[in-house]
Amino acid sequence: MAFPKNFLWGGAVAGNQCEGAYLEDGKGLSVPDMLLGGDVDHPRTFLPVTDPTAFYPSHEAIDFYHRYKEDIALFAEMGFTCFRLSINWGRIFPNGDDAEPNEAGLKFYDNVFDECKKHNIEPLVTLCHYEIPWAIVTKYHGFYSRETIDLFVKYAETCFIRYKDKVKYWLTFNEINIACMGEGGIGNLYGLGLVEDEDINATDPILLTDLKSDPQKMFTALHHEFIASALTVKRGHEINPDFVIGNMIAHVTEYPLTPNPLDIVACQNHDNYVNNFCGDVQVRGEYPAYIFKHFKDNGIDTSFIREGDDKILKEGVVDMYTFSYYQTNCITVDENAEQVAGNMSHGAKNPYLKASDWGWQIDPEGLTYTLQMLADRYPHIPLMVVENGFGAFDKVEEDGSVHDDYRIDYFRPHIQAMQKALDQGVPLIGYTTWGPIDLVSAGTGQYAKRYGFIYVDRHDDGTGDFSRSRKDSFFWYKKVIASDGTDLS
Repeated sequence: MAFPKNFLWGGAVAGNQCEGAYLEDGKGLSVPDMLLGGDVDHPRTFLPVTDPTAFYPSHEAIDFYHRYKEDIALFAEMGFTCFRLSINWGRIFPNGDDAEPNEAGLKFYDNVFDECKKHNIEPLVTLCHYEIPWAIVTKYHGFYSRETIDLFVKYAETCFIRYKDKVKYWLTFNEINIACMGEGGIGNLYGLGLVEDEDINATDPILLTDLKSDPQKMFTALHHEFIASALTVKRGHEINPDFVIGNMIAHVTEYPLTPNPLDIVACQNHDNYVNNFCGDVQVRGEYPAYIFKHFKDNGIDTSFIREGDDKILKEGVVDMYTFSYYQTNCITVDENAEQVAGNMSHGAKNPYLKASDWGWQIDPEGLTYTLQMLADRYPHIPLMVVENGFGAFDKVEEDGSVHDDYRIDYFRPHIQAMQKALDQGVPLIGYTTWGPIDLVSAGTGQYAKRYGFIYVDRHDDGTGDFSRSRKDSFFWYKKVIASDGTDLS
């Protein structure tokens, strides 16, 4: 089955994981600039920039900032019709609350979007992809302060006005639901810019999983992001009615581990909390009833929901539902069940699935299931898979080639899964793989965890000349796109 002729094929990156140039041309510090690297066995650590000898991977990343023309040309060679990227908030407003935007930052993205247009590639732009300015963290405690709503809307409005004729597709917050995944304070830091004062002032590295998390503050900050997103959607449509503005959910599809009714109910409750809650608010424009039960059971004071907020949420519903899909988890009431983790989520191990080197369970059939489920839940808007990928250790041969059949073997059944969903009427409009080019892993801070079709000569010891080369998967994905998804051999 061929994909539709207007289907958006491409890849996705985040500014903090690819751009580098972390203080160049007036950019301010952002949350990822405070994160050190890790590896497959050790989580990333958090350390405010006070140690000049420490290795902060995002500071140089893969130097997309200076090499974007080369990279976009490679994407075009593969046949991309869509490129998902983020605008780094700190390039536009270095402190988050500056009176005027930074013209050099605005000009950089002008150049990037112009380069995309030159190659007939449609940009899909995320406004906040874990890139909250550090000054907003220290001055406002991230989105815990309601003042940050206005700061974000001002930033979004600046981008909308500047790029209204260059960008049609927008996303507000990346993986807005990660704060609900319960892995220490990672979601709070990445997604909400919420860090306790004692951690902000730390002089020694702190494991991300050890960052403190206050549920009351988390739900307050998350609500403020909901309001910021809704106001942004409304303002975007005023600036350009043709804008298509979506949410973005880290969808970790969940199954009951057994037919035990207790497992089934536990799975339903957990799935609602982790996956559906944030989607329901942004797509339906209201808090679902089940979340108030969670608030009551966990002693959450809902006074952060102010009069008039319900109207804002209703008026700012998104135009499309986009999500990341890497793995699935199982849920059980059996406390002795073997556990696995991936993309900041936890669950019981599924005995029917294989896993990546990082323990992420591989489940292409689950993508068909997820797309059908989302189409049933949100029948009035299109869907888009904006992250799906396979992190692996790649070996470079003496001739410079990378034979990554394992990556091709990952993508092939996932593309087939989307074909099945389309055949059943799911309104899927696009697919952007995560990491079409190697970049810094958000989860581990590694270069060695490689996702790309394009190899980047950069390593975790700080060596490498940043040169690019095509892996076997590059030529395979090019063939897939050219055949509208019919040639997966």
